Amino acid sequence: MRIFHSSLFASARVVKAVGSRIRAGRQALSLTPAAITRVRELIERRPGAKALRVGVQQRGCNGFTYTLDYAEEKNRFDEEVIQDGINIWIDAKAQLTLLGSEMDFVESKLASEFVFHNPNIKGTCGCGESFNMDDSLPPPPPTPSKDWRRIEDSNGDTL
Repeated sequence: MRIFHSSLFASARVVKAVGSRIRAGRQALSLTPAAITRVRELIERRPGAKALRVGVQQRGCNGFTYTLDYAEEKNRFDEEVIQDGINIWIDAKAQLTLLGSEMDFVESKLASEFVFHNPNIKGTCGCGESFNMDDSLPPPPPTPSKDWRRIEDSNGDTL
């Protein structure tokens, strides 16, 4: 991760994963031991944080970028991934873009960052922070607004 603010809102690098594409029965995202250790450290340092939320937004020269933030409560449409006691909540918009991905944490003399190995991306920009999706996957849906309400017809059936 390049910058740490008190909110941890930051992006991560994405690389095309070599090997298999989405497989049925796998959780949306798996974490390497290095990622588990780093997420645990981050959550323990932040009072009130219960999980790390992974999101996606349209940004960068290639279309999308992943975002990471502390989370104190799970949103209604978040996908929950629990691995080795670590909670990762995936924002609704990011769920399809992460299927079958692996989250790693890499440290070098120059940088320390989360890296997503994603079998579904079509390409990345030169720096690896933004990516575009394989044409066979639909684009991420818009995130439901906080004012989202269930809509019912006159018979009480949900629309």
